[in-house]
Amino acid sequence: MSDVLELERADTATLTFTPAHPTIGAEVSGIDLSKALSDEARDQIKAALLKYKVLFFRDQTVDRRQHLDFAKRFGSIYTPPYTADRLIDVDGESGVHLISADPQQREFFESEKRPGEIYDGYHTDTNWRIVPSWGSVLRAVDLPPTGGDTIWVDAEQVYNDLPQDVKDRFEGLHSIVDFRSSLKRAGHGDYPLVAHPIVRTHRETGKKILWVDFGKHPEIVGLDKDENREVLQLILDRYRKPEYQVRFAWKPGSIAFWDNRAAVHRAVRDYGDYPRALERVLIDDEDLWRSL
Repeated sequence: MSDVLELERADTATLTFTPAHPTIGAEVSGIDLSKALSDEARDQIKAALLKYKVLFFRDQTVDRRQHLDFAKRFGSIYTPPYTADRLIDVDGESGVHLISADPQQREFFESEKRPGEIYDGYHTDTNWRIVPSWGSVLRAVDLPPTGGDTIWVDAEQVYNDLPQDVKDRFEGLHSIVDFRSSLKRAGHGDYPLVAHPIVRTHRETGKKILWVDFGKHPEIVGLDKDENREVLQLILDRYRKPEYQVRFAWKPGSIAFWDNRAAVHRAVRDYGDYPRALERVLIDDEDLWRSL
């Protein structure tokens, strides 16, 4: 028992959060994620995550078991329906999966682009589900010598800075998320289209965010083609503004932990054919409609 108490004091005594941007992103220091996470440290990290939306940990020596155990301290784990070569078994337990620069996957995504479609890599994880995973923990595994950064966008600040008439116009609009072809490619049957509000309220903070996935064939329900393009282009132009972005340069030992309900993100694919590889664990949100 004394060892546990000492660990709880040790992993919170020097826990600090250094902002990487005025509204989004902070680097965390003073903690070793290879060790068990105390309740106090977990609560501090969760509070900081709600404030900063994405947290960055440097110089961590964490294996798959420790990666998975860290994520489990924040909720139930979700294993996505990927192909077997991307799913990683950890002592008979699922949850860790590969995020890699697969040339065939890249070719598939390029082939999926539709003529005239507003397309970009800005997205949130598993939002093709009715209740997407709320948290993502991504760990560097094999990095290119240069490049391969990830960008996160403060979707709350993007919304806050919209003119009031645009906010009023966007209320009640829903954007379709179409992930069917990727699911079929992974060996799964047909899947229904899901549409989420483009103005979403964060369940824990109560803040409104502007939330559209530009990698999964976005389409605003009920708008004609021209107005669809206008609305989507307006949102994408906002996402692309540097003042709303924090950019993370991956290094060996880096881990990023973000809140999918508050930010969108985009991988920068500027590293050629290097087989960049990271491993991710997804933290599930509440099952709002399980009993229906």
